[in-house]
Amino acid sequence: MVKPSRRRAVVEYMRVGYQVSQRHACRAAQIAVSTQRYVSRHDPRTALRMRMRELASTRFSYGYRKIRVLLNREGW
Repeated sequence: MVKPSRRRAVVEYMRVGYQVSQRHACRAAQIAVSTQRYVSRHDPRTALRMRMRELASTRFSYGYRKIRVLLNREGW
């Protein structure tokens, strides 16, 4: 368990399965309570990421700068 998202799932499993508090579950999973309660406000932009991957897979010789130019031309 390296990623905080996976640790959050473990804490939720422990809270529901063993009926313990969030604080005790976090202590057992060795994760900070603030990490458990964190909610990202960042827009994931999944459509843009998928388009970037599509361009990178079809034009594998292009670097990130050229892909950025292509995305700007498309209106991203």
